[in-house]
Amino acid sequence: MRDDDPRLPTSPGFWRSPLRGTWFTSVLGLVLLVGITVLFVTGLLSYAAYNPNLAPVNDQTPDKGILGFYLFSWPTDPSWLYRLTQGLHVTLGIALIPVLLAKLWSVVPKLFTLPPARSLTHALERISLLLLVGGGLFEFTTGVLNIQLDYLFPGSFYPLHFYGAWVFFAAFLAHAALKTPAAVRAVRQRRRDEAQLESPRPAAPTVSRRGALWFVSGASLLLLVTTAGQSIGGAFRRTALLAPHGGADPGSGPNGFQINKTAAYAGIDTRETGADAWRLVVTGRDGRTVRLTRPELLRLPLHSAALPIACVEGWSTADQWWRGVRLRDLAALVGYDGDPPDVLVESLQLHGAFRRAALRADQVADPRSLLALQVNGEDLSPDHGYPARVIVPAAPGVLNTKWVARMTFGDL
Repeated sequence: MRDDDPRLPTSPGFWRSPLRGTWFTSVLGLVLLVGITVLFVTGLLSYAAYNPNLAPVNDQTPDKGILGFYLFSWPTDPSWLYRLTQGLHVTLGIALIPVLLAKLWSVVPKLFTLPPARSLTHALERISLLLLVGGGLFEFTTGVLNIQLDYLFPGSFYPLHFYGAWVFFAAFLAHAALKTPAAVRAVRQRRRDEAQLESPRPAAPTVSRRGALWFVSGASLLLLVTTAGQSIGGAFRRTALLAPHGGADPGSGPNGFQINKTAAYAGIDTRETGADAWRLVVTGRDGRTVRLTRPELLRLPLHSAALPIACVEGWSTADQWWRGVRLRDLAALVGYDGDPPDVLVESLQLHGAFRRAALRADQVADPRSLLALQVNGEDLSPDHGYPARVIVPAAPGVLNTKWVARMTFGDL
């Protein structure tokens, strides 16, 4: 068969949809230019929140090298910061899926053009396109699997998504630099097919290009309204039909709000959390150590804070009313009477990521940062971390360690 045989995808005549064209592709491309940039920035912020320029304890990508150049001390104000940035990251990512798929569909004939490389410059452009398309599909697929808690991919999500994001965004920036001026001209002037995307023998149209854009927009809007409720919380959670934590809050009463990891899943033995067995071990300056029972903790000065929980999967709760001992007061018990240092928090959970988590000194010093013993006027339930858990404003959910067994204050 010849390359111009209409039965082959390498032939322009193979692709007969009348919807393809420069204007249609350019509109989708400009939407993705803005959306993917926001996704990349909020993704980097999420990574900074997990590993706030602190210590290798929280670092899931120890070989990142210069890619961690931007890490900074993650703030505690406003308390809903991570809830906003990660909710935007996940919700926008899901809403952009129809736009991404439509964009790839609109340019797929270009992937089959022959010869594959007419020059060195053209070859480099084709390679960047492969990285762009492959990276985009990889990032969106792993992101969706992560928020659905389906870890079908090999290895840990964190390094895969992190390194994949840098590869994808580098190719995306190169492509945007080359194509954005032409895309803007095409949208403003409704130019004809300067990118040679239109079929030389199009089939009869069943919908206009404007109608196709409305269809893509409607699909994105549908995903938006069936996902965003997981981040907004409250009654809106019932609209999050496609979100991993959509629907009604689990259970009822003071402990009736979202969780990610149950006590049974974490392997927490109730014999270890009982009053006779559980002790909080707090270590500080010069090895000074105190061991506190739960009744002893309850006799210390207690404070309250209204704080949400926000998770990397995009779900979050409304503010819950937590009550417990301030982290900085625990630091004072072991010799840090002034500005408290960093702290390493260890859980009774024996296995899995983030059974040990580090918090920065500014997080420890915040008066709203608590070793919580109660929530909404009631003792913590086992699934919410009984006998004690950490709650810190603006911190990702996994750093709010549950079933706390040991706290070590000092420079990490």
